[in-house]
Amino acid sequence: MKLNWAVCVLILLSIIRTADAQQETISLEQVIALALEKNYDIRVADNLASSAETDSKYSVGALLPVINANGSRVWNTNDQKQELFNNTEVQRNGIKSNNLSGSVQLSWLLFDGTRMFATRERLAQLEAQGMLNVKNQMVNTIAEVVNNYYNIVRQKQQLNAIREQMLVSEERVRLADRKLEVGTGAKPELLQAKVDLNSQRTTVMLQEAIIVSLKEQLNGLVSMQLPRTFEVSDSIVIDLGLRREDIFENIENTNFSLLSAKKDLDIASLSLRERKGERYPFLNFTSSYNYSRTENAVAINSFTPLFNRNRGYNYGFTISMPIMNGFINRRNIQQARISIDRQQLLYEQEKTNVDVGVNNAFVNYENAKRVLLIEEENILLAKENLYITLESFKRGAYTFIELRTAQQSLAEAYNRLINARYLAKLAETELLRLNGSLLK
Repeated sequence: MKLNWAVCVLILLSIIRTADAQQETISLEQVIALALEKNYDIRVADNLASSAETDSKYSVGALLPVINANGSRVWNTNDQKQELFNNTEVQRNGIKSNNLSGSVQLSWLLFDGTRMFATRERLAQLEAQGMLNVKNQMVNTIAEVVNNYYNIVRQKQQLNAIREQMLVSEERVRLADRKLEVGTGAKPELLQAKVDLNSQRTTVMLQEAIIVSLKEQLNGLVSMQLPRTFEVSDSIVIDLGLRREDIFENIENTNFSLLSAKKDLDIASLSLRERKGERYPFLNFTSSYNYSRTENAVAINSFTPLFNRNRGYNYGFTISMPIMNGFINRRNIQQARISIDRQQLLYEQEKTNVDVGVNNAFVNYENAKRVLLIEEENILLAKENLYITLESFKRGAYTFIELRTAQQSLAEAYNRLINARYLAKLAETELLRLNGSLLK
């Protein structure tokens, strides 16, 4: 009977694998590659980084002069009346004239208290921070993909465990029915066996619904780029060799959240330089070339030119010095210093959060490894116990309740083992996320 039961389990698992094989199996690496390319959060972060890159790229314009060209052409028709000092009166109607003018003007800010250089450097830091934010979003998305992917694997393993338990329940129904027929069993035993079997059938349907929902969530992370129906791998791969000191090593330069917080502090310092620059004088160079031509169809008097043209250029320097503006500069400088203090506190807070996160994740990781070792052994004991109980039940040595208890023990052992594997993977993923290693 042991052989028959084992054969049934193998046949069931073979059927399940055959059904899965009919669907395309997607590896974790494939999903991660799709997520890095198609995930909306990453694309939005990349778009924001591109905006910061554009601002930094064109910040050199603040060091260059501003040149504007202006031009106009005007036609006039006027009625004019003049009374001169010698009592002469001159009146003309429909006097026509036209004017053509143009100019090219240059303005070049030569000195603004070095504020333009601080602004350009701040924009460069914002560009660098934008790239850090993209990498941070990539790491978070990879972690989310890994957790979701292996959650599907976990639920799939749970489903297989339930189906394996159904074989035992079907055997219980068959044995209870046969014992009832020969008069050695009781009908409540048969009814309870059928209730347990139906309960497992319901659980299978619920478990399948959970898997479908999780697959939709995973597909959403890659902008619905996965096939309509797909399968995942059967096992949860865990790295059991992570060490706390390796995770903490150089974490200030590998954790993207910390690096971004450090950039915020650098940007705040550059903002202070900009504010301090507002206290210094501004030196500006200006120059222009002007052209003007006027034509009058009629000279209303001897002093009115029929043709007038002017052209020439000018240049010079202007300097402005802020003396009193309602303490605006002083207030802005104080606010910039307060912002630096705030960013320093936020950086220290983020560093504390990272340290706490690593410590907690490592504790969970170590606990999950210990639990996993116990449950790997426990599942073998539970399977052996169920087999012995089932064989003894067939010979009448064990009761129906003892068989049901052994079956429930195996189900619980499966749940604990599968959850231990998943929790160990979650802790491993969190450690690698905090260390920034997921992106490597």
